[in-house]
Amino acid sequence: MNNITSSWTSDDSADLYGIDRWGCGYFTISPHGEVEVLTRTSSAEHRVSLRQIVHGLEERGLQMPIMLRLENLIETRINELYPGFQEAIESSCYQNRYQGVFPIKVNQQAYVVQAITHYGNRHAHGLEVGSKAELLIAMATLSNTESLIICNGYKDAEFIDLGLQARKLGLKCIFVIETLKEVPIILERSTWCGVDPLIGIRLKLSSKVDGQWANDSGHRSLFGLTSTQITAVLDRLKAANKLDCLQLLHFHLGSQIPNIRNIRNGVREACRYFINIAAEGADLKYLDLGGGLGIDYDGTGSGHYSLNYTLAEYCSDVVETIQESLDPHGLPHPVIITESGRAIVAPMSVLLFNILDVVAFDPKHLHLPQADHCEPIRALCEARRNIELKRLQEFYNDAFYYRDQIQEAFLRGQITLRERALGEDCYFAILQTIASFVPQVKYPSAELEHLGDFLADIYYGNFSVFKSLPDAWAINQVFPVMPIHRLHEKPDRKAVIADLTCDCDGKLNRFVGNPGHAKTLPLHSLKDGEEYYIGVFLVGAYQETLGDFHNLFGDTNAASVRVDAKGQVEFVHELKGDSVADVLGYVEHQPKDLYRRFHDFAERSVRASRITVRERQQILKLFSESLSGYTYFKR
Repeated sequence: MNNITSSWTSDDSADLYGIDRWGCGYFTISPHGEVEVLTRTSSAEHRVSLRQIVHGLEERGLQMPIMLRLENLIETRINELYPGFQEAIESSCYQNRYQGVFPIKVNQQAYVVQAITHYGNRHAHGLEVGSKAELLIAMATLSNTESLIICNGYKDAEFIDLGLQARKLGLKCIFVIETLKEVPIILERSTWCGVDPLIGIRLKLSSKVDGQWANDSGHRSLFGLTSTQITAVLDRLKAANKLDCLQLLHFHLGSQIPNIRNIRNGVREACRYFINIAAEGADLKYLDLGGGLGIDYDGTGSGHYSLNYTLAEYCSDVVETIQESLDPHGLPHPVIITESGRAIVAPMSVLLFNILDVVAFDPKHLHLPQADHCEPIRALCEARRNIELKRLQEFYNDAFYYRDQIQEAFLRGQITLRERALGEDCYFAILQTIASFVPQVKYPSAELEHLGDFLADIYYGNFSVFKSLPDAWAINQVFPVMPIHRLHEKPDRKAVIADLTCDCDGKLNRFVGNPGHAKTLPLHSLKDGEEYYIGVFLVGAYQETLGDFHNLFGDTNAASVRVDAKGQVEFVHELKGDSVADVLGYVEHQPKDLYRRFHDFAERSVRASRITVRERQQILKLFSESLSGYTYFKR
């Protein structure tokens, strides 16, 4: 890439990193080259620099990496979802309402769940739970008795008892039947508790979806009842005189549905079940579409990590499809429920980290070949001086051929380490020169076209992919990645990003490109004595929940900020990340026991005269301080 030029502007960076395409209107770049978050209050729109927020967090003692939660965006997303459905309902004269629930599994952090219930309270926004632990969270968090608790997952008697007691307290807790074995448990425990249950059925639709979850949709879906199983449930409820308790039908096509046609097809098929089950005598009141409302991770408008519809189109298609399906049968319109989790929380979180080091594949010290150097070294050096545009492929092939010969000569002991280093410098110099000529070639070979990616720098980031971005590793999820400052300067390097883990999979090498995806990310050369900050955006869904403890890197520092009506940043919540002692305890190493054993070893070393008593104290102090320290790199 070319060097920094004064003609480069923040608008150029916005186009390069695609922030206007994936930023959902929440992120932009200031003329000073800093990423800003846009928030809207009742009185005005405010722009706040992420670099400014980072400075405030560091002043408060929070070191990189940091999971930054932008509380305003939770409120914004909820406040966009309800008007979206309300407009579609009014436009179609739909005779019921929309009511959402948030699936706790998408982000189980207490502050996130509490923020969602707080901002969703006036809409009676509820919670979806899939375990007893999540049900306890919902029971203790929801205060609006009009809010729904949707209970998915497999449920034992204790789970059922908890939900029935929630019913006694006035909460609308609905058990979605996932398996036939749950039916007798629900009936038995409801009789024992003396309260009628609210029951739903999860449908196994034949409708398929595009994207990441294609193989898990349709008949191969892991969850849901088949037609035969549904009729068995109906018969069992009729026999127990509890068919009136069946009030909800539920289906889930996938967490991120990129194609609006998939959604239409799924709703249409679910409505056929609705019509037939209503004909059996069930008083159905709710139709739960599950999750699937997508996030545009890459700004392409298509593919796995994007979507080909707007929120308004989603709401309109759902409402119209239900109405068109049910009206010919004279059925009352049900309350529309969605379990939109990803769409609510993905934009709110940004993973921030600093770059610790860079490895570049530039030639270091090119010396003239000597007469006693081996033929491959002299041939490489000669080729470097004679590269021609019309013979680029030939010089490319020669570079690899002579490089291989030099490596073989080194293995045989025929050349020294310094001679090998000279050969490798010549090799990289040739490739760098060829790469600079490739843009002038009208039809470059695939090898030449991707040579820039092959020569990309490695920027070492202070974070763990496995802990903070597990989907980037596990399912090749593409997240927007970019610097949060210096964006009025032209990036002069191409790079991949490696994390702190000693694992070849601990890297980011798929990025939002222009257009499509790219294997490298444009970045700036580091400046001595100045931190370089990278942001990974749209990571509020699943990433904090799914992360593991690869290399025992723990939870990062986390902070929630809110921009008030005056545009001032409120640091409303700060959470220190895991200490070394914390993560050791997670994997059943007891820190006190480790310290005791190390203490005994140090004392034996004193007796063996390997260290002094004073050195023993210094070593034990370091060991103790490290146990209580942050698991990530500290300046």
